[in-house]
Amino acid sequence: MTLESVKKHIEEAKIDVEMYEMEGSTATVELAAGALGVEPGRIAKSMAIRLKERDILILAKGDVRLDNRKFKDTFNEKARFIKGEDIFDATGHPVGGVCPFGLSKPIDIYLDESLKIYDFVYPAAGSPNACIKIDVDYLMEVVKGEWVDVCK
Repeated sequence: MTLESVKKHIEEAKIDVEMYEMEGSTATVELAAGALGVEPGRIAKSMAIRLKERDILILAKGDVRLDNRKFKDTFNEKARFIKGEDIFDATGHPVGGVCPFGLSKPIDIYLDESLKIYDFVYPAAGSPNACIKIDVDYLMEVVKGEWVDVCK
């Protein structure tokens, strides 16, 4: 179902991307990088975070971690990842398939500066075995995101 919502969103918004549906799982950075034959950093991992007043998504290089100090300085509160059992309700996507497309409700999207070293990246596509290839600047444009520096 969520892969379909991503496909529908991409089609309706006329977003020009390559979509990949894999035989095996791409639910983790390591699995996705292996399946695609790319370095782990090119996997744009989506971190779903619950703030006091709203949920947000932060897309970052696959091989970086959230920096708690930078996060707190940027958002004025502590980062709390949305629990696995709450991910689907918050995003409309399962764990391992969370992406900025086809979301079940509006969520503010941020791209970490770590992604800027790449020309293109691979975010998930609503399923733990699907992803898309997209130019980083184009990704920022189509998700109407905002750049932040919150990772180490």
